[in-house]
Order: sequence, then structure tokens, then C-alpha cells
Amino acid sequence: MGFKSLFSSKKMLALSAAFLLFGTNVLMAQDAATGAAADAAKPNVWLGAAYYVLLFVIVCFVVGIVGKILRVYDLTQQIQNKKAINWDNVMGALCLIFLIVGGYGAYWSLTVQGSMILPVSASEHGVKIDEMFWTTTVLTLIVFVITQILLFTFLFRYRYNAKRRAHFLPHDNTIEKVWTIAPAIVLTILVIFGFFTWQKITNSTDAKGEHSLNIDITGHQFAWELRYPGADDKLGKTNYKLVSGVNKVGVDFKDKSAYDDLQVDTMYLPVGKTVRLNIHAQDVIHSVYMPHFRVQLNAVPGLPTYFKFKPTMTTAAMRREVGDPAFEYLVYCNKICGGAHYNMKKVVRVVEETEYQAWLAQQKPYLTDQIKKDLKYAVVKPAETQNRLALNN
Repeated sequence: MGFKSLFSSKKMLALSAAFLLFGTNVLMAQDAATGAAADAAKPNVWLGAAYYVLLFVIVCFVVGIVGKILRVYDLTQQIQNKKAINWDNVMGALCLIFLIVGGYGAYWSLTVQGSMILPVSASEHGVKIDEMFWTTTVLTLIVFVITQILLFTFLFRYRYNAKRRAHFLPHDNTIEKVWTIAPAIVLTILVIFGFFTWQKITNSTDAKGEHSLNIDITGHQFAWELRYPGADDKLGKTNYKLVSGVNKVGVDFKDKSAYDDLQVDTMYLPVGKTVRLNIHAQDVIHSVYMPHFRVQLNAVPGLPTYFKFKPTMTTAAMRREVGDPAFEYLVYCNKICGGAHYNMKKVVRVVEETEYQAWLAQQKPYLTDQIKKDLKYAVVKPAETQNRLALNN
């Protein structure tokens, strides 16, 4: 019986080794075929789904082969009436190894991937957002480290031993209270902290004498449309029924405040000035996402919303901060809204007030000649006006 198992195990080992060799050859062939492309576009983060599926299968077979080898050894020991493998000790040792390897993995993630986080906030409220983030991260990290050490250490320490009897605890009120009340207190503090921070951020009441720059940002598949107020510093009303090929956001020109509204392609913001983004969507749910300013809010069709923030760092200053002379702030869509979702982004440039005013003076009005024509606006020349006045007299 033992020799049959041993023979079948050897057959399985041979088949597994053959498959492993085949998989290795396939991977080598794929690497050779794509080597030039990989060298031209390093680092190659994504090698294709088939590559990783095959790699996973190979790892599974390697694990299976190691298991079969141990099983063959175990059967051999039993045939020779020797002491078999103590699998409880093996599993206990594996738990300790997993704890060490997993701990290193967590450390690697914090040091390597953690260095890829966003730089300092470029908005006033972003400082509070970052405080909330780091408070939550530190607390959860402490809990993670403690619980993982206890979990895998206990699995090793209390692995099965025939000489030791387990003590069964059907219920313990003290333990129940500790692991219920302690997390509840921590979570309550975090929730209250977050509630007051969010309330302060979303408070729409301007301080005395404070002036907000109103900007309309409208999302549709697949672009953002930006509209600035003109000389009157007021945005005209909009009506979704007026949306057309030339009137993209449906500005209602019955409102005289709309006459001098400006249509822009790049969002310019004066540093140190409060900005109010009036957020709209025309088709599906989008999301205004400006990570460096810690701004994110959904754009929902039929439900206008807004977000107020104050930029505190110019684009030039952030370029020095990150060491990238080509850096640009961007506004993205953070909701997957369709096939060309990736196209929904605009450049955001924070500048000094003088540069902002110079840029603003160069922008064209939203009310174009084509819109005037569509609205049947009459462009009357001075001479024609005089002739009409003469005829009327």
C-alpha cells in the first residue's frame, strides 16, 4: 500500500515537473518576444493577464510539488516504522514565518509605497484633512501590528500538543466588554473629529468681508466645462433645456448677468483667495477630484452642489516642492462614468493675483457670435441704427 502511494507520488512529481518546465519555457518565450518592448518602456508594470495567471498556476504547482515531496517522506518514515512528520509543529512554524514575512511586507509597503503619497496640501482645509488621515492611519496601524503579532504568536504557542488539554471558555463578560467598549470609544472619537472637521470645511457662510470666486464646473461624457464670471462678478443662470452644441452648459441669456460670463479651458486660481466651485452634471454621476487641494465631491445630474476652498500654494511653488518643473495641478473625474472616463481632466493653475487678472482679461466671453445667431440676436451697425431712427421719425 505504501509503495503504491510512493509510486503514484513519483508519477505526480514527474508530471508536475514537466508542467513546471513547460510553463517556464512559455514564460521565457514570452519574455524573449516582448523583451525589446519592455526595454523601451521600463518600468513594465503590466505584462498581461495571461502572464500572471500562468505565474500563479506555476506557484500553485510548486507548492503542490513541495507538499508531495513531504508526503513521500512521511510515507517513507511510516513504512520504516520511524517517527512521522509532526504537522502541528510544521503549521506552527509556518505561522511564525508568515508573521515575519508579512511584517516585512507591511514595512516595505509603508516605506516604499508610502513614499508615493501626495505632497503637502495646497489648500487651507487640506491641512485638517491630512491630520484626520494620519490620525486614523496611526491608530489602525497600531491595532494592526498588535493583533497580527498576537494572532500568529498564539497560533504557534498553542499549537496542538497531546500532552496539553485545552481550557474551554463558554463566555467571559470582561473580555466582551473590553473588545466592545474600547473600539467603540476609539471610533466615536474619530467620527466626532471627522464630523466637526467636515462641518468646518463645508460651512458656506463667508467671513466678514470675504469674497469668493465663483466658478461653474459642469461634467458630461467625457469632459469638464468651466465658466467664470465677467466684469459684474456674477454668473448667469443655467437651464438644462437650453443645452446645445454651442451652448454646452445651457446658459440662460434672459439673465443679464450671463452676458459677460467667460468660457475657459484651464482653471486659473488666485493664490490665497477663497474659491467656490459650483458643481453640475448633465448625464451620469461624475466626481470633481482635485487631490493636491484635498477636494472631492460628486457631480450629480439634477442636484447642483458646491465646494469651497482656498489655494495656499502656487503651481510654481509646488513645482519646487516636488522637484518637477513640468508639474501641473489637475482636476479629474473620480467616478467611472464610461469608456472615455480617463479623458475627464483639466489643468488647474494657481498663480499670484496680478497674473490671474492678466489671464482673466484675455479670456473670451461665453456669449459667442454663434450663440447670438442661434438666439436670433440682431447685430445692428450704427449706420443702420440711424436709418431706422430716421424712418421712425
